[in-house]
Amino acid sequence: MITTTLRGMGASLVLIAGLGTAVAQESSNVVATEGDWTVFAADNPRECWAVSPPKSTLNTRDGQPTEVTRGDIRLYVAYRPGSNGEVSFSGGYPFAPDSTVEVDVGGRTFNLFTEGESAWTGSPSDDEAMIAALRGGSSAVVTGRSARGTTTKDTFSLSGITAATNSARERCQ
Repeated sequence: MITTTLRGMGASLVLIAGLGTAVAQESSNVVATEGDWTVFAADNPRECWAVSPPKSTLNTRDGQPTEVTRGDIRLYVAYRPGSNGEVSFSGGYPFAPDSTVEVDVGGRTFNLFTEGESAWTGSPSDDEAMIAALRGGSSAVVTGRSARGTTTKDTFSLSGITAATNSARERCQ
């Protein structure tokens, strides 16, 4: 439980630091852009992360497309000194209680646990497997369910993720 809480707190810091696309491009801690991914670095605490917004989003309720208002939607891979990377997702809305988020990368499925507007893998080994899949894939489809019952499907381009995660990892060794 403590590990999960620490992982959640760490991912929350990454989510807070990962601002909207327009602001992120102007932020002083942007250190690189690789394809569809932006790399950030911070010194106190020392963390580096690669982040991307989705290329497309589909929101449905009862199987029908619907218009909804969402906050920032982002997929993150964060590194800290001594870590192998941590994947997190910000859906831009509160997830349904006790729900999971499904991430499909080239037919390989990963389930993330949720808390508030964020989702994480369950362990460092899950992070490693998911990062390897992301680095080997061309797109990731992230499906979640909001507290209001809306199903969301966000598609992320993985163009540039290998270079972005290499850059983030190297900066935070």
